[in-house]
Amino acid sequence: MRLSRYFLPVTKETPADAQIVSHKLMLRAGLVRQTAAGIYAWLPLGLKVLTRIEQIVREEQDRAGAIELLMPTIQSADLWRQSGRYDAYGPEMLRILDRHQREMLYGPTNEEMITLLFKDGARSYRDLPRTLYHIQWKFRDEVRPRFGVMRGREFLMKDAYSFDLDEEGLKQSYEAMFVAYLRTFARMGLQAVPVRAPTGPIGGNLSHEFHILADTGESALFYDAAIDEVTREELLSADASTITRLTDLYAMEEEEHAKVETCPVPAERLRTRRGIEVGHIFAFGTKYSASMGLSVQTKEGGQVHPHMGSYGIGVSRLMGAIIEASHDENGIIWPESVAPFQVGLINMRADDAGCAEAADRLYERLREAGIETLYDDRDERGGAKFATMDVIGLPWQLIVGPKGLEKGVVELKNRATGEREELSVESALARLVG
Repeated sequence: MRLSRYFLPVTKETPADAQIVSHKLMLRAGLVRQTAAGIYAWLPLGLKVLTRIEQIVREEQDRAGAIELLMPTIQSADLWRQSGRYDAYGPEMLRILDRHQREMLYGPTNEEMITLLFKDGARSYRDLPRTLYHIQWKFRDEVRPRFGVMRGREFLMKDAYSFDLDEEGLKQSYEAMFVAYLRTFARMGLQAVPVRAPTGPIGGNLSHEFHILADTGESALFYDAAIDEVTREELLSADASTITRLTDLYAMEEEEHAKVETCPVPAERLRTRRGIEVGHIFAFGTKYSASMGLSVQTKEGGQVHPHMGSYGIGVSRLMGAIIEASHDENGIIWPESVAPFQVGLINMRADDAGCAEAADRLYERLREAGIETLYDDRDERGGAKFATMDVIGLPWQLIVGPKGLEKGVVELKNRATGEREELSVESALARLVG
């Protein structure tokens, strides 16, 4: 993509209303723009990142055996009255009337709707176990939306729902999602800490939150230092033993830690850091299947209410969490797995015919090699081009200038480390393809 033809409204100034790093950088890098309190438009560069995050989430859900569908954003109030949650949910639920004065709501979550859909399609034990998921926009009317996409009112979420015949089956579905979450976050270059959590209005008696460690996180965590020793490779190949290892280690939010009379972790191993919640999983048994009349026939001919769980990931919130965990004073540093482009190609002298021709040729070769490239072909100063590339945080910068061309080299810069190398065009291409 040629930057001269792209829509990328990068700004030098830090927005006055942005309080945390991710909000500041998402606005400065032209990823999003606020359209109303807690509601954002996703601009082209931001949408590319969001799509990559969404795809990793989708791949790990599919790998775990979940089946994708798509549920509507608007739901009937009658559906929520069946479960008893319509009046209990609180003012965060946006309640509306349609033109026929029917009570509707903009869905904050989908336990009721997925139970209804499964009830219409499942009859016997042969239809279980199943886990269904979708990735859909949701709305919660936060009283004080802040921190950009970290606490907005409209957000993109992956929510999955499992159906099993009994508690043992639910435990297996829960563990499968636990593993999927560990893999999902590790693929994005994130260190996630699973924290035993209260179930809140969702219900049930088993729940874990997944927090990304970041200095600007909203939650204070106390945890065993052994959690820091779990490697990315272990998380990428996680299994039931990994869950046991992590859940046996102490990890609590500050409020819960304060209630503990005797902390089981020796003082020298107890760590405290801030965390950003990006995922939450629940096992709530028959709470919804029983209240909404979902039952299936057993092998013996009886009827049982399936045991259910729900599993959420904040897809749009993850973008903010990645930035909070991966940035420097110059801007964002995207992990390669979610970067909007792999390479930023910089033509240092757009007014130099030889330099422009060489950069154009290199751009075509990058495209032919399947390397997604943002080509800064604008007639701008070199310093402005470097600043743009640094703030948007592409993993690699490939710099073409007259002096380098005289020597037969281009410059390759690693955004994360800042390391620069002068290489031949062939060597630079080989490095990027490899």
